[in-house]
Amino acid sequence: MNIIVTGASKGLGLKTTEILLQNGDTVYAISRTKSNELTLLEDQYKERIQWLSMDLDAADEIRERVFKDWIGFDTAIHGFVNNAAMAYDDIITNLQLPSLEKMFSVNVYTPMILTKYVLRQMLLHNVKGSIVHISSISAHTGYKGLSMYAATKGALEAFSKNTAREWGEKGIRSNCLVAGFMETNMSATLSENQKNRIYQRTSMKQPVEVGSVAETIRFLLSKEATSITGQNIHVDNGTI
Repeated sequence: MNIIVTGASKGLGLKTTEILLQNGDTVYAISRTKSNELTLLEDQYKERIQWLSMDLDAADEIRERVFKDWIGFDTAIHGFVNNAAMAYDDIITNLQLPSLEKMFSVNVYTPMILTKYVLRQMLLHNVKGSIVHISSISAHTGYKGLSMYAATKGALEAFSKNTAREWGEKGIRSNCLVAGFMETNMSATLSENQKNRIYQRTSMKQPVEVGSVAETIRFLLSKEATSITGQNIHVDNGTI
């Protein structure tokens, strides 16, 4: 399968890319920069990985740069993993509009535009494809300082559910994977005390395994998940 993965250079996006390549899929990886780990994957899977450097704040460039100039309209797309995101963490009384607009652009507007053209590519090639948006447990359980970030993920969940309803008759599925807190660059700004307080709110009292989340993404993209759509799949160590 040909699968687009955003935020592919590190963390969950990198692990997902690795697992999909190991599974025999071709990955179109998008990120602002290329990590050493992604370069190693390129060397190992030369035939099945392509990388595009792009700032996903540029929603108006998606059609031209991603689908016309890079992937090409003749290439069938079977899956899309909307993983890239930025976090703007602060309490609401400190809210700054420019930072909020930037986060919504990266976390919501560009993923919606990407979904538009992924759907068109699937319809053009008569593909019964799968879209997986990465959401966050913060959209379901409140955390101090994450109100704005959680709002972007809540928007994605609503968008995904309606995408599933709109295109299910064509065999196109859309789901959200609701990830708990993982040890990634995005959570690196938290202190150990903050992290431990978050982990204590889970049944397993520990961070979510990145590999477990990535394997669930692979499953949701696969034919084995053909009857799963319009859902929020929680991989969160049983957050209470």
